[in-house]
Amino acid sequence: MRRIFGLSITMLLLLITATFAQKGKLVQTGDPVKRGLKESDFPRTKLLEPGVYSYEALRGGDPGGFMTTVSLFVVTTDGVLVADGQGNVQQSKEMVDAIAKITPQPIKYVVICSDHGDHTGGNLAFPQGVKYFIHPLSKAALDQQAERAQAPNASGRGSVRRWTLPIEAELVFAQKPLMLGTEPIQILFLGRAHTGGDLSVYLPRQKILFMSETFLNRVFPAMRSAYPSDWLKALDRAEAINADLYIPGHGFTESGPVSKEELRAYHKALAAVIAEATRLHKAGVPVEEAVKQAKWGEYGSWTLASSQGPIAIRRVYDELDGKLK
Repeated sequence: MRRIFGLSITMLLLLITATFAQKGKLVQTGDPVKRGLKESDFPRTKLLEPGVYSYEALRGGDPGGFMTTVSLFVVTTDGVLVADGQGNVQQSKEMVDAIAKITPQPIKYVVICSDHGDHTGGNLAFPQGVKYFIHPLSKAALDQQAERAQAPNASGRGSVRRWTLPIEAELVFAQKPLMLGTEPIQILFLGRAHTGGDLSVYLPRQKILFMSETFLNRVFPAMRSAYPSDWLKALDRAEAINADLYIPGHGFTESGPVSKEELRAYHKALAAVIAEATRLHKAGVPVEEAVKQAKWGEYGSWTLASSQGPIAIRRVYDELDGKLK
């Protein structure tokens, strides 16, 4: 009887241990709710290495639901570099204020890694005199947005542009090395990916690569302005860097080993999405019918799959039909 009772206690303890282990297990998702987080948990700043921080805020600017936009900032003895702003002025100001609580050093550089509104919509919050770095294709996209905003509307007046890229912004065609204080920083163009001018920021001393929207952690590949085949090559180049930590533009900042796993998972997801669209294209399925027939498998449960799946089909079809610029 004692032996049976002892076994029962042992089994109960194992069950309790397993339950707590399950609760503490990392939920691999880009959805904050499924991750066990709530709106009040954001924005949040995460120390990655001395002087290196990621900043996660709920997405502002472009529509997209309950999802994070991730920025990076690097604090040095000679100023601060920020990679990507947030989606509106209030959110970017909150990030600027968060930086000011950490260091008295001024924000000196801002790298526009993605030209999309959920990364640039709040740039008015950055101090005047900040120097911007941007890829030529992203600059062209922002300039076109400014022209459209200034065009006369139905009332005969142009709409008010809240922020315009400064003329003195420096163009980064392939690579731009910086030395900020004692911190070496590399701004890299790994190739067209989520947009035509995606930039990444690499910290060689810490082996940290901030990839912005070239890497969407557990978020379905969003392709409204993407270059699908080139995107795969950009991910190849990112993995070849063999960083210790990869930081996405959406989703969550993981630990180093998990970030590598998630980057590989995203690479596979992108390849699978392109392959499915290509299969339907080769079968002669019209694009609008392909949107209905596409089978995403495990990726159908990824964040934004229902909204981004049809967009991905149409974008891959455009590439296969030679319609992309």
